[in-house]
Amino acid sequence: MEASSTKVAIEQIAERITDAVMEHRLPPGIKLVEEKLASAFGVSRTKIRQALTLLAQEGLVTLHPNRGAFVKRPTAAEARDLFATRRLVEPEIVRNVIKRACSEDLAKLRVHLKEEAEARSLGDRRRIIRLSGQFHMLLAQVSGNSFIEKLMGELCPLTCLIIALFDEPQTPACPEDEHSQIVEAIAQRDEVRAIKLMLHHLEHIERELHLDSPTERDIHWEALYG
Repeated sequence: MEASSTKVAIEQIAERITDAVMEHRLPPGIKLVEEKLASAFGVSRTKIRQALTLLAQEGLVTLHPNRGAFVKRPTAAEARDLFATRRLVEPEIVRNVIKRACSEDLAKLRVHLKEEAEARSLGDRRRIIRLSGQFHMLLAQVSGNSFIEKLMGELCPLTCLIIALFDEPQTPACPEDEHSQIVEAIAQRDEVRAIKLMLHHLEHIERELHLDSPTERDIHWEALYG
């Protein structure tokens, strides 16, 4: 029981840090100081170290001997490779969702779309960014392929890092209405249209990035815990 509780605590810490990355509250390249994290989460440095190791395995954190842990700072080449990978994987996700999704799954997707619309109406950019990434992760979950779900759980936070580095501060993470168009095509079981919309969506996001001129974000530590 104790080991199980420890595992949950470590995963929760990792999830909180991931959420902060997806909301652009932790910028690419920032150092993750164990003492500050331990104090903020009210846990030991050992648990923080284990959480950071988990995130390093997922590619979100880079560990440097004698220097510590840093949020990964993707290169432009890595950004292009990531989007190339997503263009290979996400059509398969769409196919599987169309084959396997039940009415409850479609309802979950529509609830998520309402949350995105609410965030947009409030102008809550951080929440929009996080929800946009989570939409693609939710699709992977609904697809029923645990391997693809795990992969998307790694690719979506990295995508958010890439957006933090390479897009304009006021540009939406995902263009408005494109998610809803994808869901409606899925609901109609129109595989050709749904895949076409997904590929257009991914290309649209990548096209908006300035991969030759990364922009630094001035984001403070305290935002992670507020």
